Amino acid sequence: MTRRVPESQRVRDALENAVVDGRYRPGERLDPARLEKEFGCSRTPIREALQALERSGLVQIRPKRGTFVTELSISELAERFEVMAELEGMAARLSARRIEREPLDHLQRALLECEKHAMAGDADRYYYANACFHGIVYDSCGNEYLRQQAHALKRALQPYRRLQLRVPDRMRRSLAEHREIADAIAGGDAETAENAARDHVLVQVKEFSQLVRTWRHLTEHTSG
Repeated sequence: MTRRVPESQRVRDALENAVVDGRYRPGERLDPARLEKEFGCSRTPIREALQALERSGLVQIRPKRGTFVTELSISELAERFEVMAELEGMAARLSARRIEREPLDHLQRALLECEKHAMAGDADRYYYANACFHGIVYDSCGNEYLRQQAHALKRALQPYRRLQLRVPDRMRRSLAEHREIADAIAGGDAETAENAARDHVLVQVKEFSQLVRTWRHLTEHTSG
């Protein structure tokens, strides 16, 4: 039986997609009354969704002014991805040393989910399986502070990580990178796990020029 998605989560996912698709552009104000009509719901799930998006860094709530889509420069995004790469690498290294049998099984199942959605060309479902995969690595590192920081930065970068899945052939390559990380963790190879996890994020920095061209194209297409 399919679990019903909470209304606030539905709104949050839709708003996140709208920002990624360029329907709501960086710096644009989000009108709660308009969102109520768009999503056919009350003010409460709208408010909860916007608060969640603020915690992730996707929007900024400015007192007496409203809620605005966050504007990050390419250099700011690159800096955040570089930090994310180091956190990912550290978490993978520690997980290779500390992961237990049950979370390792969960990691393999998440990898199979990624494979299924990559084969189907479903970027949205791949994105969620991908988020689950990385979350298991963080949760298995045995360092609570690192776990919290990795999750927090992942939330802030998730719309941009979702966008890069639209770069041609990215899902296939992402899946291959996941396999390398999972194999290294399962084999207790801490050094390989760290390098593979770090490179998995850094490749997204290298692809920023293509990512930005994609985003600009989507923005021009949806606004024109």
